[in-house]
Amino acid sequence: MLSRAVCLFSVGLLAAQSAADPGATARKALDLMLGGKYQELNRMFTPVGQKDNPVEGLARIGGQIKALGPPGNIGAPAVTRPGPNFVVVISVSFATQNINFMIAVTPEGQIAVLLQRPGEVAWQRPPYSKPESFRERAVMVGDGDWKLPGTLTVPVGNGPFPAVVLVHDTGPRDRDETVFGTKPFRDLAEGLASRGVVVLRYEKRNRQYASRMAGKAGVTVRDESEDDALKAVALVRSQPEVNPQKIYLLGHGLSGYLAPRIAEEDGKLAGIVIVEGNARPLEDLMVDQAAYLLSNRPPNQDGPAVSEAKEMDLVKANAARVKALEPADSDSPPIMGMTAAFILDLKGYNPIALAKGLTTRMLILQGERDFEITMKDFNLWKSGLAGRKDATFRSYPALNHLLVAGQGKSSEAEYKKPGHVAPELVDDIAKWVAQ
Repeated sequence: MLSRAVCLFSVGLLAAQSAADPGATARKALDLMLGGKYQELNRMFTPVGQKDNPVEGLARIGGQIKALGPPGNIGAPAVTRPGPNFVVVISVSFATQNINFMIAVTPEGQIAVLLQRPGEVAWQRPPYSKPESFRERAVMVGDGDWKLPGTLTVPVGNGPFPAVVLVHDTGPRDRDETVFGTKPFRDLAEGLASRGVVVLRYEKRNRQYASRMAGKAGVTVRDESEDDALKAVALVRSQPEVNPQKIYLLGHGLSGYLAPRIAEEDGKLAGIVIVEGNARPLEDLMVDQAAYLLSNRPPNQDGPAVSEAKEMDLVKANAARVKALEPADSDSPPIMGMTAAFILDLKGYNPIALAKGLTTRMLILQGERDFEITMKDFNLWKSGLAGRKDATFRSYPALNHLLVAGQGKSSEAEYKKPGHVAPELVDDIAKWVAQ
């Protein structure tokens, strides 16, 4: 999802006197962002950070934050040191939303990462959720250092039932895939369980262990998503209410892209559901996303005037850097919010080519208003898997990336309005699983 491109940015040099107090360093960077002092914040950057995050780009992020309303209570910095860097979490209450800012500070007083993570917003059940028809219980995905709390939603009845494992999009996601007031995975879990399907959803590793993951060197896509998805499938397979021959994996966004890889490694899945999964490399998506957002930017935003051409040139240059990365560059700094190890892990990966060799059923779903992963990718899946009778394709004209219906062009601002996964999409998944 867009959060990797928009919410994650590297920053750098700070006065030496702040190095001894990472909490004060992080608070200073936050105050500059909240105060709209983007040039001063830019001067805190490392040389690479100054190039990758110009004043105009910071102003755009600052404008998104200002749209939440004036900041109210700002919590005390919570400092940990899971690795070589300090990790500082500061909670800020805005008029319309709570945001947790996670800031990684080097021992020298540099800011390595500044990440925004939405807090909780009230959620109401969608009409298709029938709570009397299912039960929920807490489970643990995996064991050891990276075990993840999850929720198993089980239909009332004798079973055994088919099961779906929900695997997250990119970024630090909770088990509900919460984005402001929308919880797509909770909607799917309750909607499918109301239709006789067991559903597992779980906390993502880079949310549950945010500090440790931020300080971990060489994070790959296996660390972020794949390994835990495989453990989640294994957990579901062991549940007494589940038919082990009818287990499906649903990947949203990034995990839709990875679904063929996960299915190949597991080797026993009955099928995969690819929901708004890209067929192209991530850097290509980010170029398209940037072009869309810049061309649809509302007029009169706060901050200095932005040169769209200049920003696009920077995004394209960074995408070219990603494509040029080789194994010998494994120590390179992050590019477009991705570590070198993450980029290299996906080098040469072709999800469609891999999917062609799978014997599992496939359901590919796409919101036509999604600007993050577009109909361009859906059509690539459709043409690449043409002729396969076990591949089913559905697109939904009104749906955005959160699977919520709307009108007109989708935007980041639309995500702030609470919504629910469209009932027709829940119905299509349930019917396909039951076939």
